[in-house]
Amino acid sequence: MEIEYLKSPLNKYTFKIKPIREWVENNSNGKVLNLFAGKIKLDLDEYRIDIDETMIADWYGDACDFIRQSKDKFDTIILDPPYSYRKSMEMYNGHKASRFNQVKDLIPNILNENGKVITFGYHSVSMGKKRGFEQTKILLISHGGAIHDTIATIEQIYGKKRI
Repeated sequence: MEIEYLKSPLNKYTFKIKPIREWVENNSNGKVLNLFAGKIKLDLDEYRIDIDETMIADWYGDACDFIRQSKDKFDTIILDPPYSYRKSMEMYNGHKASRFNQVKDLIPNILNENGKVITFGYHSVSMGKKRGFEQTKILLISHGGAIHDTIATIEQIYGKKRI
């Protein structure tokens, strides 16, 4: 597993920060699903989902609902949801974070063989072995001072587990 470190200011739109955006673009491949898209478009073959209709998206609604009805498969899935209930209420126009564990349980159903998931949050494990994933890379993003670090993980599916 590879570990990288980056010092970067905090922004509610994670990909507004150029080094973070470039890291995601460089570590994504193929058809990409951005499940909590926000307003920053990535330079990728990206399909964008957001519950907030003021954001730039290809489909508006809850991430679980999209995954359940999707007939498409993706090579890379990006998960950058609000990291907590409080954060979603304060910073994302009152839209509550999606049922995140359910989202993670459903992801293997729309991920191509050998696909990967890039997750941003406060934890170093997101998809986990129980869902058939192996961690390949961690990016620790230090925002300085008393601000929580952000942890980005890349996890690759190694055993297709369907929920």
